[in-house]
Amino acid sequence: MSAVGLVRGGSRGVTATLRAVGIARVLLRHRLDDFLRDTAFRRWLWLLKPITPAREAADLPRGQRLRHALQELGPIFVKFGQVLSTRRDLLPPDIAEELTLLQDRVAPFPGEAARALVEAALGKPVGEVYAEFDLTPLASASIAQVHAARFHDGREVVVKVLRPDIRARIDADIELLRTLASLADRHHPNADKIRAHEVVSEIAATLYAELDLQREGANASQMRRTWLGSDDLYVPEVLWDYSTETVLTMERVRGIPSDDIVALDAAGIDRKALAAKGVRVFYAQVFRDNFFHADAHAGNIWVDATRQANPRYIAIDFGIVGQLDRRDQYYLAENFMAIFQRDYRRIAELHIEAGWMPSHIRIDELEAATRAVCEPYFTRPLSEISLGEVLVKLFKTAQRYELTLQPQLILLQKTLLNIEGVGRLLDPKLDIWAEARPVLEKILRERYSPATLGAEFRKRLPELITHAPDMPRLLHDFLAQQVRGQHSINMRSEDLAELARISKAGQRQTIYAILGTGLMVVAAVLVGLEAGGPRLLGIPAAAGIAGLGAFAAFLAAWPRR
Repeated sequence: MSAVGLVRGGSRGVTATLRAVGIARVLLRHRLDDFLRDTAFRRWLWLLKPITPAREAADLPRGQRLRHALQELGPIFVKFGQVLSTRRDLLPPDIAEELTLLQDRVAPFPGEAARALVEAALGKPVGEVYAEFDLTPLASASIAQVHAARFHDGREVVVKVLRPDIRARIDADIELLRTLASLADRHHPNADKIRAHEVVSEIAATLYAELDLQREGANASQMRRTWLGSDDLYVPEVLWDYSTETVLTMERVRGIPSDDIVALDAAGIDRKALAAKGVRVFYAQVFRDNFFHADAHAGNIWVDATRQANPRYIAIDFGIVGQLDRRDQYYLAENFMAIFQRDYRRIAELHIEAGWMPSHIRIDELEAATRAVCEPYFTRPLSEISLGEVLVKLFKTAQRYELTLQPQLILLQKTLLNIEGVGRLLDPKLDIWAEARPVLEKILRERYSPATLGAEFRKRLPELITHAPDMPRLLHDFLAQQVRGQHSINMRSEDLAELARISKAGQRQTIYAILGTGLMVVAAVLVGLEAGGPRLLGIPAAAGIAGLGAFAAFLAAWPRR
């Protein structure tokens, strides 16, 4: 490592250490060390306690002290509190109530500062853009706060403004997380399964994306376009002429927070229908749209109070959205279908096939372990299930069978916890399995239907045909290397594992791939013949054979279902 690298690394280490000490002192000032009584951090806090005086508010109830500490610590800790606030079933009531305030009632920054930031971003005085701009924020969260405003034509809007110097605070917290990840990599016995640095990178990418309000506006626009005219979900309109990377202006909407049971009942909302609809919307966003709201706590998910019998959700705050690649989406859908069908053998096979568990794990043992954890819970309503107990059992099973964490699925897992928490609150007897299964079955039927297959093939055909003329040259180069003895194949252990997984997944794809490649080569050779080559039934043979080759290659890439 260069001297510059050593200096930078040392500087980052010092910064992370100072941040860790700062976090410990905040916890001590709010007298929260009791929460860490049975952990390894207890002795380190004990060393700092004599030099860390308590705040005047140290006599407040523990829930308030925890909320104040998380607010003082910054965005990452507030996000953590927001996630916990959606799971009231896992928390003592006093703490759950206080953490709920973190959803949209974090301590605000001055309204005058917000107005100055808006004017700097839009390059105009606020009075020129808006007829009214309320300096008192409607809501304040960890990254930004929202102010009510009105255009000169009378249209009501909300203006979201990033907090000043928010990037510096996030940088410091991410650096601390990277330091902790390095410690985990060096000292944790299962570091290769935890993948700490990849998890931190996923968290960092999510947080930095929230700092670009233009990106958030684009997320909102796409989701609005997808659900426009829907009876299930409403997304407000983005006003692009008054939006930048640091300021976002949107249509003002009104609704009831999805966790305000008293207000929902007073408005005559059918909570059972609402809870079931929430499950269906979530599965549609993940598996139909591949674009889901990934910050779905009650502060961001409201209910339209004007629709009692057929309630509709209103989504706001699109700073965090999730998408999956085709492979993850396929294996998740297959896993969910296997769960709905209680096909524990299939669940075990999918986890190994996807590479989430090592190939040396015995299928029958994993099947039996999965059955033991899941079977007792499938036929019972949420009110009779201890989710904490289920999570502990699943975690122990995962450890025993060497589950590798999938950082790219973190957002989905967090959102699933949010949705399940809201569903439990709205209707404790909600049967998630019964609501989700028909939605997912319909989506999969449509995705793998002949019409969808044909449309996907037509979309890919031009690209496949475009590359077909390159095949003779590539084939010639390959054969020449073989004759000269210059060709070598370099494969890593993970490459071999992937080949083994593909082989186990079925030889049909391999046959189609070989057939498709051969036909594409033949087509490319025919293209090189005079006058475009021979014709069959008036159609150039090259085009027909290339089409067959592309179709065979397409079948090779298409998931088995």
